[in-house]
Amino acid sequence: ALPEKKMVFKGLVTNKEDMNKLVLTPRIYYPLLGGSALITFEKAEVAQRIIEMKEHMVELSYEKELEELEQCRVRVQAEPVDILLPSALEIGLTRISRSILVSNLPSLGISQEALLDKLELFFSKTKNGGGEVESTEFLSDSGQVMLTFAQDRVAELLIERGHIQVLIGKGKYKVKISPYMSGDITNLQLQPSRCPRTVLLAGIPDVLDKESMRDALEIHFQKASRGGGEVDALDYLPAGRGGVAVFEEDM
Repeated sequence: ALPEKKMVFKGLVTNKEDMNKLVLTPRIYYPLLGGSALITFEKAEVAQRIIEMKEHMVELSYEKELEELEQCRVRVQAEPVDILLPSALEIGLTRISRSILVSNLPSLGISQEALLDKLELFFSKTKNGGGEVESTEFLSDSGQVMLTFAQDRVAELLIERGHIQVLIGKGKYKVKISPYMSGDITNLQLQPSRCPRTVLLAGIPDVLDKESMRDALEIHFQKASRGGGEVDALDYLPAGRGGVAVFEEDM
């Protein structure tokens, strides 16, 4: 029989089925035609109410350009914004044998080119565990650097170390060395999704300049008496132009 002993487990608990999964943050590019606007409300129920009303008469008579007119209105159509979001994604990963990923880099206030030059100089020396550097690349989306060596085994030995003290200028900085993986999408499934707080306003005539029309739309749709509410964001694209709206995950 073993003696009883009280034990406390501390740390991060991870379910086995959650391993080897990616966290996907969608970023959707939505083409926008001229004579339309996208308006995002603070509350989803306001957007739904505006869509259900379908047609809206927007007052323009308060504008300075049209102050001589007692009544001036434009008719716009409210439509939902439907986009395609990834529902399943599979990526095949391949390890690049002669490349490493350098992360935990310090903020030195120097240009990307200068940083790449200093890292290439450091890792090209055999006394630092490196070798001839074939290419370097700064990965702007993650702030990491990819280094590719001309010889085999250099990257593997650096990866085994895990961390290394890098001499940059007069300072030493501990950076992390990881394998560099290349990925190809092997399966992507999409599903339609409706933006809960955003409404597309279509059929807007070209009667005011961009800023004046934008102000008119915002004033109209933030009034509760017209079914609106607090506006979080609004952008208007005049007739004859084209643009792209970017949708990100609603936090």
